[in-house]
Amino acid sequence: MRDDAAKDDAARDGDPFGTRALRERVLRAWSESPARFREDANTEEDFALGGYRDRVVVELAQNAADAALRAAVPGRLRLTLRAGGGSEGGAVLTAANAGAPLDEAGVEALSTLRASSKRDDAGSVGRFGVGFAAVVAVSDRPAIASRTGGVVWSRERARELVEGVPVLADELARRGGHVPLLRLPFALAGAELPDIPAGLDTVVRLPLRGDAVESVQRQLEQVGAALMLALPALESVAIDVDGDVRELTAERREPGEVVIDGGVWRTAEAHGEIPAALLEDRPVEERARPFWQVRWALPESGLPEGVPGVVHAPTPSDERLDLPALLIASFPLAPDRRHVAPGPLTDFLVERAAETYVRLLGELPVSPRVLRLVPGPVGAGELDAKVRRGIRERLPEAPLLPHRTRGRDAVAMDAPAPFIEFLAHGAVPGGEESEPGEEGVVVAGLLPPEWPARDPALAALGVRRVELADVIDELAAVDRGPAWWHRLYGTLAEAATDALGALPVPLAGDAGRIVRGPRGLLIADGVDPGGLDALGLRFVHPEAVHPLLARLGAVEAGPRAVLGDAAVRAAVEESFEADDPDAVAEAVLGLVAAAHIDPGEESWLADLALPGDDGDLYPAGELLLPESPLRDLMADDAPFGVVDGEVLERWGAEVLAAAGVLDGFALARGEDVNLTGLADAAETLELDDEDRWADDVLRRIGPQDLPPLVPEFVAVRDLELVDDWAAALRLLSRPPWRAAVVDPAHATLHNGRRVAVPSYTAWWLSRHPVLDGRRPGEFRLGGDEALTGLYDIAPEGLDERLLLALGVRTSLDDLLNEPGGAQELLDRLGDPGRSVPRAHLGELWTALADAREAEVEAPDHVRAVVDGKVEVVDAADALVLDGPDVLPLLQGQPLVIAAQGRHERLAELLDLPLAGDEVPGVVQSQGEKRSVPDVVAAVLPETPAHYIAHERLVVDGQHVPWWTRDGEIHASGPGGLARALAWSTENWADRLMVEAVLHDPEVLPRLLAESDLEP
Repeated sequence: MRDDAAKDDAARDGDPFGTRALRERVLRAWSESPARFREDANTEEDFALGGYRDRVVVELAQNAADAALRAAVPGRLRLTLRAGGGSEGGAVLTAANAGAPLDEAGVEALSTLRASSKRDDAGSVGRFGVGFAAVVAVSDRPAIASRTGGVVWSRERARELVEGVPVLADELARRGGHVPLLRLPFALAGAELPDIPAGLDTVVRLPLRGDAVESVQRQLEQVGAALMLALPALESVAIDVDGDVRELTAERREPGEVVIDGGVWRTAEAHGEIPAALLEDRPVEERARPFWQVRWALPESGLPEGVPGVVHAPTPSDERLDLPALLIASFPLAPDRRHVAPGPLTDFLVERAAETYVRLLGELPVSPRVLRLVPGPVGAGELDAKVRRGIRERLPEAPLLPHRTRGRDAVAMDAPAPFIEFLAHGAVPGGEESEPGEEGVVVAGLLPPEWPARDPALAALGVRRVELADVIDELAAVDRGPAWWHRLYGTLAEAATDALGALPVPLAGDAGRIVRGPRGLLIADGVDPGGLDALGLRFVHPEAVHPLLARLGAVEAGPRAVLGDAAVRAAVEESFEADDPDAVAEAVLGLVAAAHIDPGEESWLADLALPGDDGDLYPAGELLLPESPLRDLMADDAPFGVVDGEVLERWGAEVLAAAGVLDGFALARGEDVNLTGLADAAETLELDDEDRWADDVLRRIGPQDLPPLVPEFVAVRDLELVDDWAAALRLLSRPPWRAAVVDPAHATLHNGRRVAVPSYTAWWLSRHPVLDGRRPGEFRLGGDEALTGLYDIAPEGLDERLLLALGVRTSLDDLLNEPGGAQELLDRLGDPGRSVPRAHLGELWTALADAREAEVEAPDHVRAVVDGKVEVVDAADALVLDGPDVLPLLQGQPLVIAAQGRHERLAELLDLPLAGDEVPGVVQSQGEKRSVPDVVAAVLPETPAHYIAHERLVVDGQHVPWWTRDGEIHASGPGGLARALAWSTENWADRLMVEAVLHDPEVLPRLLAESDLEP
């Protein structure tokens, strides 16, 4: 009763909330214990400058929300900032709200640190009784007023009261006059009471310190959807900054959906009672409120700009949360009120938050958008990481995927959309219907194509990702008809071909047979697969044919392509061992007929087993057509049969010839024939002496870094079996064999250069007695008379180009340019059975000496001149004439004579001595030194100035007309002088003109004019 009376007295005195009594109790407590004063001052300062330093707007909104809850009215708040609204012209922040008005308990709570009056309000946000301390950070004279009265706290008035307490003087001095602001309330009355806007119930008035204005402005700018979601009791918040007004409204249309300023937020909430064991380490007042609450708010259009990515507990903390939704939960806070306190309760709420987030995702419409809401594994902090971990642990069991499929039951594939739809539904969307019995899902749980298979979020959901190549491989077990496969191929047009290598393909013929991989399969084009079963070919079923198969290596096979298939070649090679050789022959000959190939174009066809007229099977290449000219020109023991008459009638000569049956000589063909491999017998074309031909070609080419190749090789076979060469050559002179004889082969070297070499056929013919029983190289063409007597004229009947290819000689130069040509010429010159005119002999020896690449063996016999006659003599008796001045000394001596200047080279080739080295050459007569007549210089400009004239020149006891071997020019008479001068100046051809002008200098002009006419 005494307390009630005191309250009545206070109300009558203009102090309805008993502020005087509160002040007296506080001052008495401080007087009795100055340490209590210091403690209160430090605590308030810690809150104002620490955990609540920039929270004044949030705390004002929180108080407004709690007031609305207590009054059970819609929460409304108006925040107004006026730059010059204070009594001293400073900025003022006012917060007017609807709800329960200020009462005595509220004033006492606001003036008592950490003693909230809301501890029994289960729905209130404020829990600790310290939130109002945030005003201390911005104002030294905060005031609150309701229609029931008002209070104010003043730092100046509080300081005056403290100064009146002597025991506090020292502490006040040490604190520089700073006193706790909120411990000493004062009643407001009359004109001091701030105006309360109509429709609102309470107003907080905060004259701002100058250094706080900017912070308050920033806080007002940050008021947004996050605040409305954290304080659901608020339905509207108006912010008025110097007349610039904006308003936030929250409309809760239905459970789980909130619209704030037009932005839709999806929410999910959970709450309950905290198990007592989790509160054992929490403060008493928290234990008295054993309730927990978790709320997630997800914006449909993404978090608005400026929304802090932090945990709200329920107002913003400093715990970072980098998720696409707001988390508002009753996490226990550390003493700084900024961070979540670790411990069992926090761990419990993390699990509840994870459950609620997953439930929120499950309440959303099924869409790939959910993937953007799946948290990654790395958090922005410890609490964020724990929340993420809890969410990700639950996601595989959450039905978030199409048809509310759980992630662990789903499959994702990175493949073209039509393919995925086809496997998921058994038909192409918008396409033709499936055949009866073909409907149904091929891959269960397959996600639609709009769900990106490689999104890491799918892995977090527990979705199993399969590669396109693996699915393609597994399709071989699917039992579907060819038309179904055709439709499936159409869905893979945009797929990467490297994943389709094992694509199943139904084959024609064998019922239901499926093979993996289109490569090498045949797509029939103008051929009937049914008639080719004996060849083991693999044709795509006609109803399954699709352009994709050709992209993947299937061959669009007309007759020619089918014929080139490896299976056909294998069937031909094994035709003698086939169960039904006739069926193989029928199929192959049908392809040959349809392909219209030329004889020899596919030389391997010669191995096809065909019946002969004797009933035996022969390789096609060993059968002759009945009218083949080979029947008359081959040897009797040649291994040839004649093709069966019925086979000939069935297919005709043209088809059989294309298959290798011989109407004429068979042609061997090859590509990139390795000459080194052929020479070493490492490779073979099954041609007679092919290794010798290759070895001869390699010698012509010379050493190479890499084996030379013949890109296009053609040769005539079976030449070694010919008996009638006259008939054979007539046949070879006609197409198609002629080209194999007359056209050279071309070898490609490692540097890319191409070298022409004799063809195998020409080379073989040139080395065998095919022309009148003799080798072609033993004959010559008419034209170059230098070879007269050495070679016979080639027989008539063959054209010149063919004879040239066979090796018939054409000219002396061509002979010497041939490998071994010089040796052949030397051998023929030493053959006494041949006749060489005296007029040609010197030319032949001169040409041999000029052949710089010539390599010969020293001869046993040589063709020499003996006293003007041509004779074949022992080489040991012959000398090479090295100058005409010794001729008078060599009567009866066999001489090999070449043009001037060739004597040393010729002596070296023939291994013969020089004539000048075999005579003493002593001048035994005396002569007189004379000047060479001036007229000689007109013919021989380099003539010597003097010579030694002899009346009768004697050398080695014999009279000679001239001599120059001792270094002097000796001459006897005009003829001798002319020859000595011409030889010494290497102008031997001018000797007769010099002799003429020496006899009669007057004839010089006429002789010079005549020489001008020489070609």
